[in-house]
Formats: sequence, structure tokens, C-alpha cells
Amino acid sequence: MSDKLGPDPEKILRYSFAYAPPLMIEAAVRLNVFDALADGPRNLDDLAKTVGADRRGLRILLNGLAGLELVTKPAADSYGLTPEADAFLVSSRPAFLGGFFRHTSTQLMPKWLRLTDVVRDGRTPEEVNLESDGAAFFEQFVEDIFPLSRPAAMAFADREGLAAAGGPISVLDVGAGSGVWSVSLAEKSPRVRATAVDWPAVLKVTRRIAERHGVADRFTFSPGDFSVADFGTGHQYATIGHILHSEGPTRSQALLKKVFDALAPGGKVVITEWLVDEGRTGPLPSLIFAVNMLVNTTEGDTFSFPEIAGWLAAAGFVDAKLIDDLRCPSPIIVATKP
Repeated sequence: MSDKLGPDPEKILRYSFAYAPPLMIEAAVRLNVFDALADGPRNLDDLAKTVGADRRGLRILLNGLAGLELVTKPAADSYGLTPEADAFLVSSRPAFLGGFFRHTSTQLMPKWLRLTDVVRDGRTPEEVNLESDGAAFFEQFVEDIFPLSRPAAMAFADREGLAAAGGPISVLDVGAGSGVWSVSLAEKSPRVRATAVDWPAVLKVTRRIAERHGVADRFTFSPGDFSVADFGTGHQYATIGHILHSEGPTRSQALLKKVFDALAPGGKVVITEWLVDEGRTGPLPSLIFAVNMLVNTTEGDTFSFPEIAGWLAAAGFVDAKLIDDLRCPSPIIVATKP
């Protein structure tokens, strides 16, 4: 008699509550649970009083977070933080990522609830890559994702030797958002001057962050959609941070040509993107992000490195290469204007 039981339903069932972890993290962030544990473990009653939560509710949430390996239980009814939670979910830490999760239930998940209709109809009622729909969303969102690309931006500046640059460096930041790329490059060298391009509502955030980091006096802010905004000319670097996925192939190719024209000879374009393999079978986060583009845009998608490299070549760029050894949520593509 064979012991073979056939396909394992666990492969399906493991996704039945996949929506739960981000919502659990969001609840803990909103209740300041991680902040309250930043100085060390605390007992449940003391913690519930501090964060203003129901004892039973907080106990169950904390036990769930322990299962996610974000909370420790050094003793009965006592809770502390794992190293990852301490580094990334305490709001006073420089690499705080909890702000991202604050948007889960209010801005991210409601779009996904329309997925069935969007797949059936082929259109989403709101397009975040259009200013009329997207400006308010990104005005609230971009500052909270600043820490995601910050390590990669700083490391890239070091790799390029910006701190030792002998002459002026002009940086074009396309879809600047939080300004994480242009602000980070400007912090590395007083010779860096940046042109930040984004919608007016979003540029208010860019300016605020640039001021906070003490580099706003070296910024020019160019408001408008990518198709009409003034990119200027003669830049040594152009950064395009997580933009192509929302634009789709046609607008992305037009954008890359406009960036090419704005660069000086020898200038580099620096692109961060969620990349898929050529067969679109992985990586899973990039494939899921493509569905995120489906519910948020009419043309957006995730693309492979060969696809984007082909667009770069068509725009006139050479020597497109992939950088995947910097701490960044997605790979970096760099190409040069000859």
C-alpha cells in the first residue's frame, strides 16, 4: 500500500491568513507597542496601561507578534523586542520602517479589495500615477518609505566616490518623492546640487526632508508631471527611484529618453525597480508587486532587467548593468550616456 497522500493542502492554506501579519504590525505601530518596549522587556499589565490597550487584546496581539518573531517572551506575561523589531519598528531608530505599515489598512489594502473587479474589467477606478488620483496618496506615503532606500543611496554615493569629487555634481531626481536619493547624495558632498522633479504636493515633502537634512539650499524644485516638467540639462546623475513600474512600457521609454537628453555626456542614470525574471515566474515579491500595479494603475507592471536594458539602449544609453549587492528593497540598474 502506497504512503503517498497526494498534493499537500498546506501549500494553499498557508496563504489563508496571509493578510494578517501586516495588519498586526500596523496595529502595534499605531498603539506604540514597539516604542513602549524599546528600553527593555515589560510585563503585560504595565504595557497595557502605557499604550492604553485592553489587556486581553494586547496579550493576543503580542503573542501573535511573538509567532512572527518580532516579540520575545522572556517570562510569563512579559514581552520584549527581537533585534529586528528594535532596529526597524521603534520610531526613534534611524532605520524605522513602521511608518510603511501605518498605510496598510487605510491606503494599501482598500485598493486590493477591488482586485476581482479590476481583473474582470481591466481598469482600476483610481490611478496613482496620475496627479489627480496619486498626489494626495504619495504626499502621505513617501516620507514613511524614506528609510527603505536610504542605505542603498548612501552606499551608492560612496561607491561613486562623491565625497572626494573635485568638481560640481548635478543630480536630477525624477519622481523625487521623499528625496531619499538626491538628499543622500547631497549629504555626501557639498559639491552636489540637485533638481527634484515631482508633483507640487509631493515636492512639499521633498523640500521638508531636504531642509531637515540641511541640504535644501542646494536644491531646485521642478514641479509637474514627468512629461512636461523641466528636467534641465548637463546633469552627472539622474535617479529614477521606483517609478517605471507605475508608468508602464510606453511612458517609461519616453521618460528614459527625456532623462538621456538631460544628462551630460558620461552621465549616469540610476534606476531602482522591482525586477522579475524573463519568464515572470519570480521573485515572488516582484510578482505580487505587479498585482499591486494592476489595482493602482492602468499601465503599470514589473519588468525584467533585459526589458529595461532594452529601453535604455533604445534611448541611447550604454553599459547597462545590475547592482544587487547594496542594501535596497530592489535591485539597482545603472547605465551611462556616451
